[in-house]
Amino acid sequence: MTPQVILLRVSGPDRPGLFAALLNVLTAGGARIQDVEQVVIRRQLTLGIVMEVPPGQDLLKDLLLFGWEQRVTVEFDVVDPTPTAHAAAHAVTVLGRELTPAMLAATAAAIAEGEGNINRIVRLSRYPIYSYELLVEGGDDEAIRRNLLSVAAANPDFDVAIQREGLARRAKRVALLDVDSTLIQDEMIDLLAAEAGCSEVCRNLTEQAMRGEIDFETALQDRVRLLAGLDEAALERVWNQVTLTPGARTFVATLQRLGFAIAIVSGGFTRFCNRLQQDFGLDYAYANTLEMADGRLTGNLEGPIVDRERKAEILLEVAAAEGVSPEQVVAVGDGANDIDMLTAAGLGIAFNAKPKVRQAVDTAVSVPYLDAVLFLLGVSREEVEAEGI
Repeated sequence: MTPQVILLRVSGPDRPGLFAALLNVLTAGGARIQDVEQVVIRRQLTLGIVMEVPPGQDLLKDLLLFGWEQRVTVEFDVVDPTPTAHAAAHAVTVLGRELTPAMLAATAAAIAEGEGNINRIVRLSRYPIYSYELLVEGGDDEAIRRNLLSVAAANPDFDVAIQREGLARRAKRVALLDVDSTLIQDEMIDLLAAEAGCSEVCRNLTEQAMRGEIDFETALQDRVRLLAGLDEAALERVWNQVTLTPGARTFVATLQRLGFAIAIVSGGFTRFCNRLQQDFGLDYAYANTLEMADGRLTGNLEGPIVDRERKAEILLEVAAAEGVSPEQVVAVGDGANDIDMLTAAGLGIAFNAKPKVRQAVDTAVSVPYLDAVLFLLGVSREEVEAEGI
C-alpha cells in the first residue's frame, strides 16, 4: 500500500512547546513532512502540515488524542499527493490611514478578476498607517496590475504597490532619495526666495517645473537669478528653517541598519544637501552649486545641472560604484524631474507626488510618512521597533 498524503490542520491557543510536542507525535508515527505553514494571530494558532502517513499506523488516532490533551482542534483531509507547482508570484502591498473591509474587498476582487490567487497575507503595520503584504500567485500580471491601480485611483486614501516576488525584490542594496518634498518637507529654493522677497514668482516657477509644464533647467536658472545678492546670514537662516519629513530619520536609519548605501539626489543645492549628508551619515550627495562672490549669491550656478536626465545617470553611476544592478536600487521622489530616476530603478516610488509622476510609475505612497516606504520592502513596524530605531 502506498502512503496517504494528509493535510493536517491544528488550531487553538498557542503556547511554547506545542509545535515540538506535535512533531514528536508525527515522528513516532513514521510521518514524512512535505510542507508546513503556521500563523499566530492574537495568540491563536493556525497550523497546516502536509505529510505522508505510512499504512498500518494509528497516527491519526494519536493526533486526535494529542488535540484532546493539548486543547486544540485537529482536523484532517486527504489531498493530492502531487506537490503543487508554484506559479509566478507577486508581492502586493496595500497601505492606508485606515484599510476598511471595503478597501480590502476591492483589492481581493481586483486580484481575482485577474485570475490571481492570494496565497498569504501578512500585516506589516498598524501605525502610523495600516499596511498588509499579500503574496499573489498566478493570473495575468498586467490585468492584476491594471485592476489594482484602478482601485488605488478610486480611493485617495489607499495606496498599492505591486512587485514581482523573488530574489530581485529581496536583494535591494542602494537607495536614491530626492530631497525637496521627499527627505525634507520644504522646497529649498522657495525658502531662499522668501529671503530674497520674490516668493510668489519663484513658487509659480517651481510648481510649473515640478508638474513638468516648463523645462526644469530653464526654470531653475530663472529662479536662481532672483536670488542674486543673498548673503551668508540669509543662507544660514534658510538652513535653520529646513524641516525633515516625518519618518525620515527612521527610514534612513533602518536602511543603514539593513546595509543599504544611500544617496540624496537633488535639483536643490549643495549648500544644504552636503549638510544633510553629514547629518544623516549618507554615502553620496548630488545637487546644484550656487555661485558666490564676496560672500553673496551671484544669481548663477556652477558646474553641470542636476536635472531629470542627470538624476537617472547618477542612479546608474551609484549602482556601478556599489557593484549592484539598477534592479537592486530603490528610488524615491515626487517631481517630474524624478521620473527618469524612478523608472530606471528596480523599485521607483512616487512619494506624495504630482499626478504626472504617479502615472509614470507603478508604485506610489500618498501618506506623509517617509518610513512608510519600508513596508514596500517587506519591513514591518515591529521589526523596526525591535531594533530600537
